[in-house]
Amino acid sequence: MSKQRVVVGMSGGVDSSVTAWLLKEQGYDVVGLFMKNWEDDDGEYCSTRQDWIDVVSVADLIGIDVEAVNFAAEYKDRVFAEFLREYSAGRTPNPDVLCNAEIKFKAFLDHAMSLGAGTIATGHYARMRERDGLFQLLKATDSTKDQSYFLHRLNQKQLSKTLFPLGEIPKTKVREIAEQIGLPNAKKKDSTGICFIGEQSFRDFLNRYLPTKPGPMKTPDGKTIGEHIGLAFYTFGQRKGIGIGGAKDGSGEPWFVAGKDMANNTLYVVQGHDHPWLLSHTLVAGNTSWVAGFAPDEGLACATKTRYRQQDAACRFAGADEGRFELRFDDAQWAVTPGQSAVLYQGDVCLGGGIIERAAVQATHEEAMLAVR
Repeated sequence: MSKQRVVVGMSGGVDSSVTAWLLKEQGYDVVGLFMKNWEDDDGEYCSTRQDWIDVVSVADLIGIDVEAVNFAAEYKDRVFAEFLREYSAGRTPNPDVLCNAEIKFKAFLDHAMSLGAGTIATGHYARMRERDGLFQLLKATDSTKDQSYFLHRLNQKQLSKTLFPLGEIPKTKVREIAEQIGLPNAKKKDSTGICFIGEQSFRDFLNRYLPTKPGPMKTPDGKTIGEHIGLAFYTFGQRKGIGIGGAKDGSGEPWFVAGKDMANNTLYVVQGHDHPWLLSHTLVAGNTSWVAGFAPDEGLACATKTRYRQQDAACRFAGADEGRFELRFDDAQWAVTPGQSAVLYQGDVCLGGGIIERAAVQATHEEAMLAVR
């Protein structure tokens, strides 16, 4: 009886390497697949060459075949182009969410099936289970590493063909396994940030693709206190890099980005972390995707993350027109940012989510802020 073939997405990191080893130990016919998603590999961006060397070394050690596939064209069309469109529109997108939906679980999945695989596997920290004929995406056991937020746009077909071997394992244990079996990348640092930006400053990178368009920087009362370099270069809740300098009124309170008026090319800033313009009681999200296969019931009490690493926030789901929903928070949430994903949970079960379009603040300028944010 032939073994079931599983194609593992291998990045050169310790997580995907241990994933491949675990599956080999479980008796699968494991094939490693290294994805190159960014073409401009000149040392400034992704460390693709070193990552490929690490993948080959790991594959040789654990005794599996590995191949490289270039998805750079798909990535540029499906992920990077959308990334630039969102920033141009004044929003702050999450490219990891889109990359998972469009590349790792679409282009990669299709390629794996062409290699005769029954399933694919990744080193994501998440879990999956089948209940009553439906596949559920669950948070990882290690809450400090849970990555279900980035996977919420997967569909039932994609989930049904995916394994997450690290979902039940703490990260510390993964490192221990890597050292015990002698993986050459056992001590390799985890990758952080967006691959194609690498070590350079985000603003410098963005400036290569988007033009600067200076404009006024104003306070809530309409007073101009500075000049911004272009609305695309700022994100809601940003504190560093605003360029105002010290406190303008002597209060000592730091300044935060609190709104964008795209029509008038104006950036609004406020003082104080808990300024009313930074606190939202509701949000509206669009471009919805329900990993469970269907939208939640109207009025459902659930929890949400409006950004990765955020604590779950209690809320109530209010359906709106097709493709959109509204969330009403029990407690005001800080810096709810258009372009980020609002991901819904019931306990450990990820329901899906959508892209934040706007958030309502509790302030006298609420209507104006809805217009500029």
